[in-house]
Amino acid sequence: MLKFLKNWTLPIAMLTGALVYLLFAWIPFLEPTKPFVRSVVNFLTPSLIFVMLFVTFCKISPKELHLRRWHVWLSVFQIIGCVAVYYLLAPLNRIVAQAAMVCVICPTATAAAVITGKLGGSASSLTTYTLLSNLLTTIIVPIIFPIVEPHVGIDFFASFLLILAKIFPLLICPFLAACVMQYTFPKWNAKITSVRDLAFYLWAISLAIVTGETVKSLMTSHADPNVELWIALVALIICCLQFFLGKNIGGAYNDRISGGQALGQKNTVLAIWMAYTFLNPLSSVGPGSYVLWQNIINSWQLWKKRKKEMQ
Repeated sequence: MLKFLKNWTLPIAMLTGALVYLLFAWIPFLEPTKPFVRSVVNFLTPSLIFVMLFVTFCKISPKELHLRRWHVWLSVFQIIGCVAVYYLLAPLNRIVAQAAMVCVICPTATAAAVITGKLGGSASSLTTYTLLSNLLTTIIVPIIFPIVEPHVGIDFFASFLLILAKIFPLLICPFLAACVMQYTFPKWNAKITSVRDLAFYLWAISLAIVTGETVKSLMTSHADPNVELWIALVALIICCLQFFLGKNIGGAYNDRISGGQALGQKNTVLAIWMAYTFLNPLSSVGPGSYVLWQNIINSWQLWKKRKKEMQ
């Protein structure tokens, strides 16, 4: 039983998150507990991500963080791709186009280094691109979004600070804390890094919460189901395409796994917030469904790696 749980951690986490939400949504006598559960979720989500990244960064020396050529190519794709996909889909449906654009411009997920390490890729190379792509997003979004949604009246510096405020506590702070731990308390750092797969299981708990939030968002939406379906389908295509391109670009520089995760695994929590804040709120269905697609792909990759190791 324990082996089964370890082998299928991500699908079980996603299923658990969805089922827990449905229990609270459909069982009336749980209604009084909702405010408490909401406060617990609001506390747990950022806390788990912080600890998970802190544990991951404790294993990476700042000296290992180097800019690579594939980082530049993925950054170029992120900028040009988001504009191209918007103008390609805008004549058909502007909301679908906005959802697709957010799925492309969205930076690499903070948890991508955890999955990359689990798959056997370079966590240090992935971390470098995660920092780069998140910084790139804070600069590019305030420039591009007013062009596609001109009525929102975004001020560049205000938008820059808003996005930076979302990124800094959950990405930069655990990175800085890990650097301090490595140089100030090396023995404690060694103890933290000796706990195998700790960051991965913390991520699984976070994934359960995020999945529950995603199911809630989709079920409580009052939007046209046909539009939501098209957005989810486009998000699936973009997700598969980004994993494919990332693997091929990274593979050209002997970093196939890191490249795939860097471009394919997105910070969907940030993407949903950006869609709500700067674009048509319905476009948030794109990154909301993307989180499910990317973790189905992650689950498949982990299964494939495990199967290969058993042969």
